[in-house]
Amino acid sequence: MKFEILFSEEADNQLNALEQDSSRKIPCKAVKKVLGFMETNLRHKSLQTHEYHQLKGTNGEKVYESYAQNRTPGAYRIFWHYGPDTRQLMIISITPHP
Repeated sequence: MKFEILFSEEADNQLNALEQDSSRKIPCKAVKKVLGFMETNLRHKSLQTHEYHQLKGTNGEKVYESYAQNRTPGAYRIFWHYGPDTRQLMIISITPHP
């Protein structure tokens, strides 16, 4: 199933900052690759997608975490939820793992 990817203002700003930071070329490439997988195959094994219980969407939606990187200090994670419409995903945050 193909999904349309939407970005919250926060996630859009985070992605733009990542794209403009020349020292973050590798994480930026990884994030874009994962966004491509999310559009076409949310069950791709490299995403390691799981529910993230500490956050809720703006309307109480379940929030999920997908890995853009793994086994890397400060590995990037993408937080998202389904909606607002069918076949849409809302990216709410793109951030390095603490």
